[in-house]
Amino acid sequence: MSHAQPHSAPTHLLYLHGFRSSPQSAKARLMAQHMATQHPTVHWWCPQLPPSPHAAMVMLMDGMKEWPRKSMAVMGSSLGGFYATAVAERTGCKAVLLNPAVDPARDLAKYIGEQTSWHDPDEHFFFQAEYVQELEKLRCGALADPSHYLAIIAKGDEVLDWREMHARYAEGAVRLLTGGDHALSDFEDHLPAIMAFLGLSGPTLRP
Repeated sequence: MSHAQPHSAPTHLLYLHGFRSSPQSAKARLMAQHMATQHPTVHWWCPQLPPSPHAAMVMLMDGMKEWPRKSMAVMGSSLGGFYATAVAERTGCKAVLLNPAVDPARDLAKYIGEQTSWHDPDEHFFFQAEYVQELEKLRCGALADPSHYLAIIAKGDEVLDWREMHARYAEGAVRLLTGGDHALSDFEDHLPAIMAFLGLSGPTLRP
C-alpha cells in the first residue's frame, strides 16, 4: 500500500488501552474529555478491547472499515501501542504511542491465567496460552514510514524497557522523558505535542 499522500488533520481518532486496562484509564478519560471539548467534530472511539489479540484486531479493523485512511489516526498505550502500530501499518495512518509494548508475546507469556482489570477488580478475564501466539502473528517488521509515528517514552517506566522502545521507534518522532513512569502520570503535559503532531493544535469548533 502506498502511503505517499500527505495526511490531513484527523476526522477520526482511535484510542487503544493497555493490558488489563480499559477506557476508564486516566489517559483515556483525559483524552476523551480533551477531544469532546476541543475537537467535538472529530469521531472518537475508545473501545474496551477483548483479551484475544486476534479478536481485538478483527473488531478494530471492522469498526474502522469506513474510516478515511488519510484523515484517521490512532493512539495506544503499552499493549495498546503495539496494537496501534499494527493498525497504523495496515492503514498508513498516523500513530501516537505511549510507552508502547515492543514484544508483548514475550512479556505477557508469564501472565497466562486468570487476570483482573485495573479499574474494576471485580472484572476477571482469562489470558489464554494461544493469545501469546496471536500476539506473535501481529508483530510488524520495520516501520513502513517512521515519520507517521510519535512515541512518548519514559526512562522511568517500571514495566517496559525504555531502550527497547526507543530502538523500535528511533526513526520516528520521539519524546524521551528522563523520568516518568509507565502510566505517564504527566500525560496532560504532553497533550500540546500530541495535538501538534496530529495536526489538531487549535480547537476544532462545530460550524
